[in-house]
Amino acid sequence: MPTPRETILTALHARLAALPATALRGEVLPERVPAGGLLILRDGEPGEPEVTLSPLCYHYQHRAEVEAVVQGADRDTAFDTLTASIGTALAADRTLGGLCDWVEAEAPRPVDLPVEGTANLKAAVISVVLHYSASDALG
Repeated sequence: MPTPRETILTALHARLAALPATALRGEVLPERVPAGGLLILRDGEPGEPEVTLSPLCYHYQHRAEVEAVVQGADRDTAFDTLTASIGTALAADRTLGGLCDWVEAEAPRPVDLPVEGTANLKAAVISVVLHYSASDALG
């Protein structure tokens, strides 16, 4: 049985996979960026939970990371479209089907990355804060 953390990260990956960009989880950046862009979900850091007693419950503000990458001549527009689609996908269901108390993305800080012999990349790491509770610190 998967832990609540793994269930939530799987649901977040499924939400990203529904977007036009290619969505991976925990993979290295491939040699080629697909035309629709690339999203790589990193598990991130669950952080130090707040704990309530009776019943024992751990309340997390888990910071997962989504690496968003586009390439091509019109990468500014493509990047804007990709990041906006992430926001729209998360806003459509802020609880990921009831798995979280709240899901919210933070603004990206894009950078242009030069690539020798081809078009530059535009990329950013987008933190996605997952608010959820678990009955076990390992969950």
